[in-house]
Amino acid sequence: MKKAAFYTLGCKVNQYETEAMAELFADSGYEIKEFTEVADVYVINTCSVTNMGDRKSRQIIRRAKKLNPNAVIAVTGCYAQTAPDEVLAIEGVNLVLGTKDRKNIVTLVEELNTESNINHVSDIMSNHEFEELQIKQYSNRTRAFIKIQEGCNQFCSYCIIPYARGPVRSRAKDDVVREIKELAHNGFKEIILVGIHVASYGVDLGNTTLESLIMDVDKIDGVERIRLSSIEPMTLNQEFIDSIKDSKKLCHHFHISLQSGCDETLKRMNRKYTTAQFKGIVDGLREAFNDVAITTDIMVGFPDESDEEFNKTVEFVRNIKFADAHVFQYSQRRGTPAAKRPNQISPDVKEKRSKIIIAETQKTRDEFINRFIGKTMRVLFEQPAKDGLFEGKTDNYITVHAPSDIDLNDQFRNVLLERNENGIVIGKIVE
Repeated sequence: MKKAAFYTLGCKVNQYETEAMAELFADSGYEIKEFTEVADVYVINTCSVTNMGDRKSRQIIRRAKKLNPNAVIAVTGCYAQTAPDEVLAIEGVNLVLGTKDRKNIVTLVEELNTESNINHVSDIMSNHEFEELQIKQYSNRTRAFIKIQEGCNQFCSYCIIPYARGPVRSRAKDDVVREIKELAHNGFKEIILVGIHVASYGVDLGNTTLESLIMDVDKIDGVERIRLSSIEPMTLNQEFIDSIKDSKKLCHHFHISLQSGCDETLKRMNRKYTTAQFKGIVDGLREAFNDVAITTDIMVGFPDESDEEFNKTVEFVRNIKFADAHVFQYSQRRGTPAAKRPNQISPDVKEKRSKIIIAETQKTRDEFINRFIGKTMRVLFEQPAKDGLFEGKTDNYITVHAPSDIDLNDQFRNVLLERNENGIVIGKIVE
């Protein structure tokens, strides 16, 4: 039996697409192996959000060739889409597929040999149809990612993703609901709706919206939690909040991308909101859900970001009090407007600013978590941790470790939250 192995870099959309491609190989008779094992085919699903993503992608491609010099290596994803010739030039790469035609990957791979050197990347900007990739089984039976949307029309000045993923294409709502019903039947309790720009779901279809989809999923038997991946702030207006606040299953956790707490910086980034609008949205969510977790992404060191502008971001972060944050340093992406700006910030300054924001968000993270210490909350356990503990998450995305003599994987339990240890809550199961 032929063997195939997979490696995923980047976002939850990439994770979904890798699972779907692995299922295509399995359905074609391949045995799916761990990436560290010898296989006949290696598929690397790449990321290109930062320069680090590009570099890591190249390292993984070279690692695959060392594992089996006679293997066929196929490279998909954003880095492959935006720099296909660069990827194809890496020793050992046989196929560059990009972000389109993944549904045909098995057929394409089986036409190759170790001497092949094929560029199958096409113009993604002219693509206006959602590519249907479906998953019936996951190796992790607790939470399932469901891709509902592809592409982005925002063109933030620093971001390569619109050029890697193309324009917005939404998946038909009936197809989304059908896949979720099948996953619920197979035992999945938590569904995570993911996309490149989830907030745009339905804008191209004209007959549905994200909030309509959420409420339809809310009615599916077997689904106990619905979670949204990262979402743009302007989607979460009062009309949206009013339409979803009665959902019995939507998790009270919203990851809303801020990027900067300074209006001047946001304007240069080509973000479509102000800090006042962002704060209004956060206030609306907190009024609707008293236990809501607001998490975010924050970029430091964007071109022309002065000390004064950065300090505005620090102050805004302090005022909003995020439950957690992904803090990252601006990375020049070839082909984006921001990469051409003359006043690039030095690495030393970016590193210093990153540490300041991380320290601030760790304080507010602990403030948020400590609100719930002493309370009993429902936790969906996902995996063993260490020292006889199991790890799970609350509805509002607090990570919880609790001891148990039995396997708690894929089980809900009521847990008394006892103490916060550096962002992880240690609790005790109560019945």
